[in-house]
Amino acid sequence: MNLQQSQSGEEFSFPKQMLIGGKWVAARSGATISVENPANRQVIVDVPRGGSADVDLAVEAAQKAFSEWKLVAPRERGLALLRIADALEARIEDIARTIATETGNALRTQARPEAKAAADIFRYFGGLGSELKGETIPLGEGVLSYTRREPLGVVGAVIPWNAPVILAAVKIAPALCAGNTMVLKTAEDAPLAVLLVAEICQEFLPGGVLNVLTGTGPECGAPLINHAAVAKLSFTGSTGVGKLVMEAAAHRILPVSLELGGKSPCVVHQDADEDWVVDGVIAAMRFTRQSQSCTAGSRVFLHKSIHDSFMEKLIAKAAKLVVGDPLSEQTDVGTIINEKQFRRVIGYVEAGMNEPGAQLLMGGLPPREGPLSEGYFFQPTAFSHRSNDWKLAKEEIFGPVMLAIPWDDEAEMIRMANASSYGLAAYVFTHDIGRAIRNAHAIEAGWVQVNQAAGQSPGHSYGGYKESGLGREFSLSAMLDSFTQVKNVTVALTR
Repeated sequence: MNLQQSQSGEEFSFPKQMLIGGKWVAARSGATISVENPANRQVIVDVPRGGSADVDLAVEAAQKAFSEWKLVAPRERGLALLRIADALEARIEDIARTIATETGNALRTQARPEAKAAADIFRYFGGLGSELKGETIPLGEGVLSYTRREPLGVVGAVIPWNAPVILAAVKIAPALCAGNTMVLKTAEDAPLAVLLVAEICQEFLPGGVLNVLTGTGPECGAPLINHAAVAKLSFTGSTGVGKLVMEAAAHRILPVSLELGGKSPCVVHQDADEDWVVDGVIAAMRFTRQSQSCTAGSRVFLHKSIHDSFMEKLIAKAAKLVVGDPLSEQTDVGTIINEKQFRRVIGYVEAGMNEPGAQLLMGGLPPREGPLSEGYFFQPTAFSHRSNDWKLAKEEIFGPVMLAIPWDDEAEMIRMANASSYGLAAYVFTHDIGRAIRNAHAIEAGWVQVNQAAGQSPGHSYGGYKESGLGREFSLSAMLDSFTQVKNVTVALTR
């Protein structure tokens, strides 16, 4: 169960240990946790159940490495990241198959693109070492005053399970490029692909620069975010846990980056009742990632005049999505990550089916027999309801459950789009570019796409408003803001 085919055709074992100080180790306690394949509910492999003792060792190793890593020329740090990018690219298929096996994300539509994107992230930040520069301040001929960008120290990072490799890459690469060291805690349900990435990274990094722990949130994550020697916290996950991370940072006045939940609006105007828009809405909904995405456009605001015809086309297209084995090249949609999340999504569907005024348009409860009942498979599901003020419209489901909401007044639609505690992403579809830009400016979200529904790209400033988080990722400005601090040096030249 713990072997798979590598790109060379040979079998290789899934990673089974943590990376601390350049060495692969078990948990000090000897305890382990099991990683499950959500497509068949079978255990893949056991990994260490890290605890506070392991956190202490990892932070100590990162502290020791920081004293030398921060002195490495930024260009040299960037070259190390470029070498990592090349090595990741050579192992894309291994990484992708590992992602698909542990997360249930389909190999062709999700896992392989994620592995490629991770290599792109390392390559992008690898080229930015020379941008870690300050400025001079003209205080007069007798004074030299300048700023410099300095690293923060040990970064404590925690990532979720929905896109583990790209989310690890977007923390590791900029933090290390800026001269920091890192202790990263993987998601309990999806540590294997990140451990494989760490294995590749370690070939090009001094011991202790990158440390990767496995374990649960309370036993491993909490000691990390509360560790006195951690200088920066970077967290991606739920808004509830994000508040705990922010509280931990407040106790020590630490800089913190939070990329949290979303309940993103997807607006379709009356001139956009077309197939390409239907494709865009399906993409925005992230159905091919089982909608386990904080940018999922799960509240679809359809102009009243096109609601029925648009949903008819969407239902027909969604019906063609193949739900099945994540490792099959024919599969479009894989599985929900685990039983807990599976039951949670079922609960939302049942709530929708019992809600007065709600109409189930497609999908529904998962099958109880047949091949799809063997794993946590869920068909794309959609409800229609006039209200934006009920459970399915307000709460982040993190599953393939979409809500179509008809509207006929633009101002009221914008009000409903903004009537959310979240503000991460949004989508607008229309041929009227003036109206599109007007909507994009009016919607309270950190990332608005017009007439497209792509994923994040290197160089793109990504982050949320309101309870969707603090700070930005994926870009040069995000690296500078998140992983450096500014020091001013003023020198009198006449003494």
